[in-house]
Amino acid sequence: MSSQPHPDSNRAVLFPGQGSQFVGMAKDLFENEPAAREMFEVASDRMGRNLMELCSEGPQEALNATDICQPAIFVASLAAVKVIENSGGASHLEARATAGLSLGEYSALVHCGAIRFEDALEVVIARGRAMQEACERTEGTMASILGLDLETVREAVNEASTSGVVAVANVNAATQIVISGEKAAVERASELAQEKGARRVIPLEVAGAYHSPLMASATETLKPILAALTIEEPKIPFYANVSGAQVTDPEAIREGLVRQVESSVLWEPILRTLIEEGVAEVLEPGPGKVVAGLVRQIDRSIPTRSVLAKESIEELLEGTPS
Repeated sequence: MSSQPHPDSNRAVLFPGQGSQFVGMAKDLFENEPAAREMFEVASDRMGRNLMELCSEGPQEALNATDICQPAIFVASLAAVKVIENSGGASHLEARATAGLSLGEYSALVHCGAIRFEDALEVVIARGRAMQEACERTEGTMASILGLDLETVREAVNEASTSGVVAVANVNAATQIVISGEKAAVERASELAQEKGARRVIPLEVAGAYHSPLMASATETLKPILAALTIEEPKIPFYANVSGAQVTDPEAIREGLVRQVESSVLWEPILRTLIEEGVAEVLEPGPGKVVAGLVRQIDRSIPTRSVLAKESIEELLEGTPS
């Protein structure tokens, strides 16, 4: 990836995270684009699994597994970037900022030149396996709370902590906040949130309690791997999940990646900061349209283009409105 700083650009390149996967994703890229196929082949070799087959044929249950979907989404997102670059579309990737939603943070760090693709791939494969193992060790769950602000959700979480481990996992929008933890504690926090006026509480079908203390074993597994990772200063501004702010120092980026597995993803603060700093357009390379949906919740006037399929990339290159 050959991203360079573009201070005059008003675009942010934002990457999706776990949950955006679907059977068939990136199929037309690795079938028709040699560069994309090579990226998937490298990942398949490192994983010992045929990632292209899992992406194109599933089944969905296999693709949903944390140890499969994390590298799959990471490679699909950066394959889309590579195809855009190789098709003469580098100008469409010019950005004043980049960030990624949880797992997507690794895609963003490759895109901004802080980490090499192959190095990040090794970490993502290890991260997926470690988080899968943490899910299997503990009975955790998550729920999305709609209609309450962060302070009120935190009150519910604090009150429910007498029932077990529960934490704020994702601040996706001002009133869309995901909680995570032990089943009884998440259920109690959900009840309290409803009593406090939540519009809706949606239990999430997940394998475990991501971005909570129940992921502690995954953090311990990743610490030595991240300690050995080569990280350079980003070539374009990079915004981190754990702080919601721009980070330039490689050691601060490393520390953020260590903390990120158990910490809250401050996505809404990242988006608000980007908008305040002049971002007026968003490109989302990768599967799904989760990022686009969250941008719309904050500012519907900002055009967001989600690209992965070859057709969507061609439309981007032709300048066709999304």
